[in-house]
Amino acid sequence: MTREEALAAAAIQSIGSNGFDAANWGQRPFRAPHHTASAIALVGGGSYPRPGEISMALHGVLFLDELPEFGRRVLEVLREPLESGRINVSRAARQIEFPAEFQLVAAMNPCPCGYLGHPGGRCRCTPDQVIRYRRKISGPLLDRIDLQVEVPDVPQEDLTRAAEGDGSETIRERVAAARARQLKRQGRPNATLATREVDKHCAPDAQGATLLKQAISRLGLSARGYHRVLKVARTIADLAGTKPVAAADVAEAIQYRRFDRAA
Repeated sequence: MTREEALAAAAIQSIGSNGFDAANWGQRPFRAPHHTASAIALVGGGSYPRPGEISMALHGVLFLDELPEFGRRVLEVLREPLESGRINVSRAARQIEFPAEFQLVAAMNPCPCGYLGHPGGRCRCTPDQVIRYRRKISGPLLDRIDLQVEVPDVPQEDLTRAAEGDGSETIRERVAAARARQLKRQGRPNATLATREVDKHCAPDAQGATLLKQAISRLGLSARGYHRVLKVARTIADLAGTKPVAAADVAEAIQYRRFDRAA
């Protein structure tokens, strides 16, 4: 976290309901509101407007567990801040703009009962029930979520097996190196690139471009989805330490649009 980001996060938290705790200086905030939270709780408001959860998560993470259980109107207020990084709160007496640059992380069950795909066949939800459950999340909001990852049920034998793969510190170093490559190349993270910058820095090779055209046709990607796939592919290449965006990077990025494929 840079000094400028730490100052901005501390400033916005200092005018929140609980103030700023100096012990948290330099740490990215993590906010996890309950699914009964109102739209005002998320975006801010009141007779004297105060920042909501999306602003309190400035330069940090906003975690929404049980995403479909949030009110539809509550979720829809996230659309503009996710795109612009700002939120305007208007009241009769005054209008104020709060920063809202945060990383949205959400979790949800695959169906109302939570057992869809369970190897024991425990799910009793009908296809219509599953569709209605998932449609609680609107298409425009889903279009703004870059990584849509399905986590299958863990077999019993795997629960007691020793974990494999890289540890958190190794992954952290890899992420830090990828971010450094982005800042050196374009002066900003991939997630904040404008359309023209995406065309310049995230252009795939010939095979990757062909694959992306096929994905647009089959998945019906929007213009926003198209550019987000490119930015994710660029990030995948940065994590691997490769300069060009290859077809394999594009393919992996497309795989993360799980709900697009399901539609």
